[in-house]
Amino acid sequence: MARDRTIVEHREDVMLHLKYIKENIDNAIIKLDKLNGRVRENEKSISFMKGLGSMVTIIFGFIMYYIKGE
Repeated sequence: MARDRTIVEHREDVMLHLKYIKENIDNAIIKLDKLNGRVRENEKSISFMKGLGSMVTIIFGFIMYYIKGE
């Protein structure tokens, strides 16, 4: 009978630890989702700046070509 009680206690301890681990993983997933949202916003800003830089370069190059061509 004592062995059965030890097994039950051990099972309860393991379940308690698993519950704690699951809560920590859930918290980590929530934080990761927030970070991914911030990274996504930064990537959009960087892409916009790269596009703007490309347009300025093309326009400047066209103007320089037009001036030099005359």
